[in-house]
Amino acid sequence: MNSDSVISKSIFTRGSILEDREKKFGWFLILPSLIIIVSLVLYPIVYNIFLSFFEVKVTGNNEFTGIQNHLNIITDPAFWQSVTTSIVYVLFTTLGTTLVGLCVALLMNRKFPLRGLVRSLILLPYVAPVIAVVYSWQFIFDPVNGIFMHIAYDKLHLFTERINLIRSPDTSIYVAILFGIWKNFPFSYLMILAGLQAIDTGLYEAAEIDGCKGWQKFRYITFPEIYFLLGSIILLRAIWNFNKFEEVFLLTQNVKVLPIYTYLKAFTGIMDIGHGAAIAMIQFILLIGFILIYVKRVLKW
Repeated sequence: MNSDSVISKSIFTRGSILEDREKKFGWFLILPSLIIIVSLVLYPIVYNIFLSFFEVKVTGNNEFTGIQNHLNIITDPAFWQSVTTSIVYVLFTTLGTTLVGLCVALLMNRKFPLRGLVRSLILLPYVAPVIAVVYSWQFIFDPVNGIFMHIAYDKLHLFTERINLIRSPDTSIYVAILFGIWKNFPFSYLMILAGLQAIDTGLYEAAEIDGCKGWQKFRYITFPEIYFLLGSIILLRAIWNFNKFEEVFLLTQNVKVLPIYTYLKAFTGIMDIGHGAAIAMIQFILLIGFILIYVKRVLKW
């Protein structure tokens, strides 16, 4: 064996050793995150699926029931009522936050005095503590002292009597949707604004030379540039709104979306944790199905 072959083999061996060390070091770096994900995400999901096949008892003597919990849930009219409520809530809050965020982002993308201050103030609903803004809304819609009923009933005479829109079963869903849009549109606004600022201004200048007006520039330049961004925002907001609990629960307990129905089923009354786990599992399957359909049909990924 000549010296060149020995040198080449030595270099190859050292390269393999370095590559192995880099792989081990890479696994070492991601190990803490992997442990956290497995402990806080994967384990609860697997354990919830496990509990959904048992009648969970306080004594710990759980009784295996197979798919009976799931059958009981899907034959419960209250479950399908909560599914319908969740669909309505998710649909309108997702579309509302996206459309309001888009309109505000288009306005904030223009130049005007104190633009930086206004941009910052718009984020207040999103960063404000949930409990604080919920109590503020409850005071606003208070039937006796609230400013909304003062204007709508006393000034505009839109109602025949003073009612609590938040506590009324017929109107609470509309207030919850309105609150969800107001609370979460700044997220959509911030993401869309970032996308708008990334668009080449030369495209708009060329469009103006060709005689394009505001709507035409939005249709042929702005919207195609932010289409996938809007799709991602809608997908994220739909997932978050589908799992929304604290905002709706603190504002009004009359709007029984799936997370609230799961909580009430599992931790109130007879505390049927097995049924609650089955609802959570069905909710997880519905959410995965929605994501797959949206990604394939709308985003075409």
